[in-house]
Amino acid sequence: MKTIVLVRHAKSSWDNPDWSDFERPLNKRGLRDAPFLADVLKTKELKPDLMISSPAIRAKITATIFADALDYGEKNLKFDIGIYEKGQKYVSKLISQLDNNNSTVFIFGHNPDISSLAGFLTGDYFENVPTCGIVCIDFKVQNWEQVLSENGALRFFIFPKMYFQKENLSD
Repeated sequence: MKTIVLVRHAKSSWDNPDWSDFERPLNKRGLRDAPFLADVLKTKELKPDLMISSPAIRAKITATIFADALDYGEKNLKFDIGIYEKGQKYVSKLISQLDNNNSTVFIFGHNPDISSLAGFLTGDYFENVPTCGIVCIDFKVQNWEQVLSENGALRFFIFPKMYFQKENLSD
């Protein structure tokens, strides 16, 4: 079995108009949500074999928080600029070419790609995976190249608003 865990970066800051899209860090809410959701994920006993992230600052910080919480080790994180620049088709191809020694792979990225990829891999419609949303998909296959030829089964879809009151989300 192969498992993909898609994570949309946590909420980013728009405080500085001089930051490029790539440079935007997490805001206060993102810095609250990422460690919280990483801890929720830890209770689900998912052990990442590989974590790949967009190198954009907001995705990189989110991935680092998850890597630390899941005892993966920040130094083991892989970064791929294609996740930021090239879209869902690129990430799909990336998944199909993963080393088969990896059973559980986390991918940290951006919308609309995370939402469209979740839909493509499950055959379900994902209107929007919110910031710091996590989609876990299982595939009954032995090789990553088989993942693109059949729909996976959604194990869970979690996101911050499931745990926090709406009035606390204005940050």
